[in-house]
Amino acid sequence: MSKRNPTKSQRAVMELLDQGLPVEQIANSLGKSALAVKKQLSRIKRRVREGRIDPSPLPIERAASEPRIYLAGFDVFGRDAKEHGEHLKQLCRDRGFVGLYPLDGQVPSSLRRQDAARWIYAANIELIRSADIVMANLDDFRGSGEPDSGTAFEVGFAAALGKPIWAYRSSGETLVERVKAAAIGAEGGFCAGGYLIEDFGLSVNLMLACSTQLVVGGPAGCLDAIRSEVVEGSHHVGGSGLAKR
Repeated sequence: MSKRNPTKSQRAVMELLDQGLPVEQIANSLGKSALAVKKQLSRIKRRVREGRIDPSPLPIERAASEPRIYLAGFDVFGRDAKEHGEHLKQLCRDRGFVGLYPLDGQVPSSLRRQDAARWIYAANIELIRSADIVMANLDDFRGSGEPDSGTAFEVGFAAALGKPIWAYRSSGETLVERVKAAAIGAEGGFCAGGYLIEDFGLSVNLMLACSTQLVVGGPAGCLDAIRSEVVEGSHHVGGSGLAKR
């Protein structure tokens, strides 16, 4: 006998039951009598036992199966850092992901500045360890041509853990196109500080470019690419053990 998915009516009852609501409250929520809900639950349980329908997963089961994405980037330094973090996490939820934002934790107010820094470092390290995927904002930060150093560290740490890493930039311009050369030598252009502007046709330093799957666009476009390749494609993360922890 082939199984079928629960009907819309059955799913509504099951989801309220999963939330731990009593029969009377389920009945009130659905505008039904308690007796009608009890009869429907009995039918659902019988059909599940008979293998005629597949019950919907519990909320905790759904959460465990959703890929967790660590949202790396210098956005945490913005004036609207908290609001932007909520926006990023909503983008994740819209695509079936769980977003892990560096500012999610509450730093204890009793800590001195350097102790607070160590607390944040340890908290972010644990978030990266718990993530299935890391997504990084590699746009320029505090200077032309260079992403945020903290984000670069997090990308490197994730690479060392063997986690899939995705990144995004608002422009696909190469370093040579973006960094103004103050001098030209036999090796190529040199910046105002006297350092060679690397020319590999890449938009960021080769260690970042070669360790990430880089998307030109914003976080929404990057998440769409992740969903397309990792979730809807041949790979799967979140409960599958693809990402090393």
